[in-house]
Amino acid sequence: MRERPWLRGADRPPGALGGGRRALKGAVRPVTEAVRARRRLAWLNEAGTRIGTTLDLRRTAEELAGFTVPELADGCAVDLLESVLRHQEAGHYGSGTDPPGLRAMAVAEVPGLDLAPDPVGDPSLHAPDGLVRRCLTDRAPVLLTEMRGSDFTAVALTPAGADRMRAAGVHSYLAVPLIARGVLLGLADFVRTGSRSPFTRADVALVRELVTRVAVYIDNARLYGREREHVVTLQRALLPRSSPSTPGLDVTSCYDPATDPAAVGGDWFDVVALPSGRTALMVGDVMGRGLAAAATMGRLRTVARTLMALDIAPERLLARLDLAARDLEEDQVATCLCAVYDPCGGTFRVASAGHPPPLLTGADGGAVYLDVPAGAPLGAGVIPYDPVERPVPEGGRLTLYTDGLIRSRTAALADQLERLREAVADGLPEDGTDRAAVAERIGGDRSDDAIVLVARARPLGPSCGVYVRRLPPDGTAAGQARTAVREQLVRWALEELVDTTELVVSELVGNALRYGNAPGELRLLRHERLSVEVSDSGPDLPQIQHADVSDESGRGLQLINMLCRRWGSCRTPDGKVVWAEQDLPSRAGVAGPQRS
Repeated sequence: MRERPWLRGADRPPGALGGGRRALKGAVRPVTEAVRARRRLAWLNEAGTRIGTTLDLRRTAEELAGFTVPELADGCAVDLLESVLRHQEAGHYGSGTDPPGLRAMAVAEVPGLDLAPDPVGDPSLHAPDGLVRRCLTDRAPVLLTEMRGSDFTAVALTPAGADRMRAAGVHSYLAVPLIARGVLLGLADFVRTGSRSPFTRADVALVRELVTRVAVYIDNARLYGREREHVVTLQRALLPRSSPSTPGLDVTSCYDPATDPAAVGGDWFDVVALPSGRTALMVGDVMGRGLAAAATMGRLRTVARTLMALDIAPERLLARLDLAARDLEEDQVATCLCAVYDPCGGTFRVASAGHPPPLLTGADGGAVYLDVPAGAPLGAGVIPYDPVERPVPEGGRLTLYTDGLIRSRTAALADQLERLREAVADGLPEDGTDRAAVAERIGGDRSDDAIVLVARARPLGPSCGVYVRRLPPDGTAAGQARTAVREQLVRWALEELVDTTELVVSELVGNALRYGNAPGELRLLRHERLSVEVSDSGPDLPQIQHADVSDESGRGLQLINMLCRRWGSCRTPDGKVVWAEQDLPSRAGVAGPQRS
């Protein structure tokens, strides 16, 4: 066979070699582009698994910067708008508006590259007429393929920063805005240095695709934070902002919302000052999550606070709360624990509606769970509730909490309760960090919000005074009560209140003799106000009567209502107590408790 001359190199026709190379390049180019496309797609897919692993703004920004260095660039900085960090939407920034506030969230550089970027967490400073401003206002990428002369000052804020970029060998710059769902979130900028090839239009398209995906993750974190902020704001607005004055009791509280906004909303607590220096404490937990649970919690707390203000015993309060919970349209149930402290007797009266038991810590530091009968949760329709009454020594503490404090996916409830008992026995801080201190010791998770309420018994201060006297069950009771009131108020330097208080105590003792079988105990309490109360064994609570002009009786409570700041009555296991309060004069002495 005769050999074809053009196959031999020396005998090839002119131009045959160049044409072959061009044909080879033309055949290889599609293969090369396909390989690059597959590599870019694989790189973007890998980004989907390494970026956006949490719903935390800073963490997502750090993942973006760390993923692109050194694969894509030698340096990367991610800045977010201040409005995004506040979980808000940014407005539209045009050429005539002030530069938007930015904050540095993440920085990544190859080893040895030191461009002195803005510290993470600090405001990110850029020139008003620089490339960053153009990137944000135009909402479009900015590319400097080959940086020369004034390009460095257009990127850096100061001449020193521009010199640092030149010294580091920066020769190519790319800035891409972070935009998701039409919301401007911030920007990411990249640099290349040394012998590395400059950014190309293909790199712009690749980075834009990556940043678009990451912007969705950042916007999800922003929306997540906004939802959690709304729920927590609502929850906190429904909780008491401050505790009232509590004679003989120091109360500290701590509310710690769950990290998941869908898990926030059901816990509440309250502290209410009652007549005669007593204090009502309450914690509760609606069995639900989110806004619906927060709304139900607010309604139940309002009812509970109203009932506590009427000075209803804990067990009766829970029974009425159960009726109120059954009337709610949401058909939600709740657990609740109510405790009333009496500083005169140093006792707690406690009742529970399916709530975890409280912890009682003695003066020696030993902590035990109170054996409180756990009634049915509110809304279940199973009443009555059985109370218990326990004395508390001076320095003793009663710790109330919700189940979010001890909830754990890995430990048994009994183990968590024992860890909580040990933690409480060691003592809790009084600076509002109770939940954090306890959670670290017992290892509970944060899947639910939690409340800790600690009440420590202490002696009545020098500004408080208590006087208790047993009255005889006959007609001499009124005279003895007036004499005791007059003498005690003189000791307390409250002579200005003697006449009014004598009239009030006469009416209270008279009503006890007429309608309450017989008076029992007279109690005077001097704190922020002067409280007078008389107990009896009668079942009926007094009410103001509408007396005619010709009636010779029925005006006693009307006089008390006009002379006193407020008055009321409450049932007790042995009958009832009727009380009245007066404001103290501007000058008043101090005295300690006395009993007769």
